[in-house]
Amino acid sequence: MPFSGEEDVEVYSTDVEEFIMDLEPAEFAKKAICSNFFNLSILRCSTSTHRSCCHFSVYSKKSILATFFFNLFKLFGVKSWTHLKGIILCVYSSKMALAFLRGIHLNPSMVYPSSYFSRKHGVLYCCMRSAQTQTVTQEKEQTKLKVSTQSQPKAVDKFLKDFEAVIGIETHVQLSTLTKAFCSCPYNYGSPPNTSVCPVCMGLPGALPVLNSKVIECAVRVGLALNCKLSLNSKFDRKQYFYPDLPKGYQISQFDIPVCSGGYLDVDLPLEYGGGHRKFGITRVHMEEDAGKLLHTDGGNYSQERTPPSHLNILVLATFPPPLFQITYSCIHQMHHIVMFMAVDFAGVDLLGSVMQVDLNRAGVPLLEIVSEPDMRTGIEAAEYAAELQRLVRYLGVSNGNMQEGSLRCDVNISVRPIGQLAFGTKVEIKNLNSFSSMSRAIDYEISRQVQLHNQGQVEQIVQETRLWEEGAQKTVTMRKKEGLADYRYFPEPDLPGVTLTEEYVDSIRESLPELPEDKRRRYEKMGLSMQDVLFLANDINVAEFFDATLSGGADIKLAANWIMGDIAAYMKNGKVTISEIKLTPQELGELIASIKDGTISGKIGKEILFELIAKGGTVKGLIKEKDLVQIVDSAEIEKMVDKVIADNPKQLEQYRGGKTKLQGFFAGQVMKESKGKANPKLLNKILLEKLNAKS
Repeated sequence: MPFSGEEDVEVYSTDVEEFIMDLEPAEFAKKAICSNFFNLSILRCSTSTHRSCCHFSVYSKKSILATFFFNLFKLFGVKSWTHLKGIILCVYSSKMALAFLRGIHLNPSMVYPSSYFSRKHGVLYCCMRSAQTQTVTQEKEQTKLKVSTQSQPKAVDKFLKDFEAVIGIETHVQLSTLTKAFCSCPYNYGSPPNTSVCPVCMGLPGALPVLNSKVIECAVRVGLALNCKLSLNSKFDRKQYFYPDLPKGYQISQFDIPVCSGGYLDVDLPLEYGGGHRKFGITRVHMEEDAGKLLHTDGGNYSQERTPPSHLNILVLATFPPPLFQITYSCIHQMHHIVMFMAVDFAGVDLLGSVMQVDLNRAGVPLLEIVSEPDMRTGIEAAEYAAELQRLVRYLGVSNGNMQEGSLRCDVNISVRPIGQLAFGTKVEIKNLNSFSSMSRAIDYEISRQVQLHNQGQVEQIVQETRLWEEGAQKTVTMRKKEGLADYRYFPEPDLPGVTLTEEYVDSIRESLPELPEDKRRRYEKMGLSMQDVLFLANDINVAEFFDATLSGGADIKLAANWIMGDIAAYMKNGKVTISEIKLTPQELGELIASIKDGTISGKIGKEILFELIAKGGTVKGLIKEKDLVQIVDSAEIEKMVDKVIADNPKQLEQYRGGKTKLQGFFAGQVMKESKGKANPKLLNKILLEKLNAKS
C-alpha cells in the first residue's frame, strides 16, 4: 500500500447529506461525498516517498458510482490539485467493480506498480495516479514529429548515411520433444486449454521437476551447429518474476553457465539485396521452460481465442494460488502516456465485455534461447539471420520453427549511433514480429524514427523501452517503458542436479548431425549451380532432400534443378502443398528427365506426365505406355504429316514464301497438333524448313 498507519498523516474527513452530481472538480474535492454513499478521507503524508494520497472507502451499489468516478478522475487533471498523487480504492462487489471500470473508461489514469486482489473478501485494491499533462509546446512537437515520420519517410534517407544501426536478436526456439522439459505431459499445438497439465507444470506444492534428457541433446545439437563452445558442466537456475502465465512464480532457466556460448552463424544474403556472405556472432544458447499462454476472450467465454490488439497487455497480479487457469485476469490498455487498470472479483467476470484467461498447456514446454551479438546493421540482415536460424533448427530436427505457432519467437534490440562512434545508443526492443518481412520493415522503420530524432535534436526522446510493431499502420508504438535492468534474483535450481556432458556424448551427437544449410549451399555451388538456384534448393530441407534423391538416380543436375524450381514449385505454390505432400517421387522425376533427354518423349509431353505424376502418382514408363506417348522419331512419318499440313494451308504457304517467315511457327504447331504432340521437335523443324523453302 502507498502508506501505513505509522506515517505522520493529517486526516481531513467530512460527511454531507446528499451527492451533488454537477459539482465542479475542485469544489467536488473540497466538500465531502454523501454520508450514505461514500466515506471520503483526504490524507496528506509528510514522507517524501508518499507525499499525499486520497483514501476512498466505497459502500454503495448504486449506478451513481459511474458519475462519481467520472468526476473523481476529472479532479486528477486539475493543476491546482498537484498535491493529490494517488488514491486507494476498495471495491466490495462485482457491480461496484463494473461501475469502477466504467469510470476509468471515461477518464483513464495511470496505475501504480503495486496491486492486490483478495479472493477471500472479494475485494479489489488498486493504486492510481494521474497522467502527466503535456504542455501545448510538447503536444505540438509530438504532433509535428508524428506527421513528419509518417508523411516524409524519404526525407530521412539523406541522414541515414551518417548513422549506423546496431541490431541484436533474442530468439526463443520451442523444441519438438514428445514431452515437456520437466514433466511427462505431452504438448500439441491447438489442444483444448489446460488439457496437457500436471502438478509439475502447474506449480503445485510438492511437485518436483525431472529433466527431459532430449532437451540436453537438442541443445548440444544446436550448439554444435552454431559453432559454439559447449559447457561440459552447467546448471539450471530460477529466474524469479510474477506474471499471470507463470504459475510457479519463477522460470527454470540458465543464468551464468549456459550450455553453449561464443558461436557464429553463416548467412548468404538474397541476390535481390546485393547478395554476399555474412557471419553473425552468437553470444549464448541456454535451456529454459516456456510460460503459459494468455487468452483474450469475449464475454468470459473461454472456448474462443481472439488475438488482442497490440496495445493490450497484462498487469501483474501475483497473489493468486494455483491452479491459475481458474482465475480471470484483465489487462492494461496503453495509449500514449495513459494506462488504465481493470480487475474484478469472480462474481463480476460475466459482467465484463472481455477478459483475459490463462492456458497452461504451454507451461513447461522446453525452449532454447539463442542470443546473437549486435552484429546486424539492416532489417534485411536481421530478417535473413532469423530465417537462417529457422532453417537450421528445421535441418537439425529440433523444432518445426513455425512462427505462427510461436515455435520461433524473435525480439529485436535496436539502437543507432553516428558513424565512427564506438558507444552504443539507447536500446529499443521490438516485439510482435510475426514474419521475417514484418521484422525487416519494423527494423527499417525504427532506424528511420531514431535517426530522425537525432537530426531534429530530440535524442532525449529515444528512451529504453519496448515497442510493438503494428502491421496495419506499418509503424512501431510504445508498449512499455523500461526503467532499468530487471532484478530476477537468479539462484541455482535446488530441485535439479547439475548437467554434465562427456566428450563421448558430445562426439556421438556431432557424428549424427545432418548436412547443415551452409555446407549444402557450398556443395551445390561446386556442382555449378547459380547462387539463385542454390538459395532456392537449400532453403527447405525437404526440397533439398528431394533434389539430392533425384540426383542419386543419375539425373542431370541442371535439368533436375530447373524442373523442381519451375513446374513443381509452381504447382506447390498454387496448390498450397509442400513437396512432401505431392505424389511424385524423386526416382520418377529422374526417369522423366531421362526420357526427355533420350528423346523417348518430348518436353511438352513431359510436362503433361509431370502434372499427372504430381497429382495422382504412378510411373513414367507406365503412363507413356498407357497413353501411347512415345515420341515419333520416324522421319518418313513426320514428313507425311508436314506434307498434309502444307497442302491444307496454301494461303499461309504463299505468305511464308512471300517473306512472312514467322509463319513457320504456325506450320510447326499444326504438325504438332496432327501428331498429338508426339513428333520430335528437332526432326520436325528440320523437315518443315526443307519443305517450306523448296522451290515450287
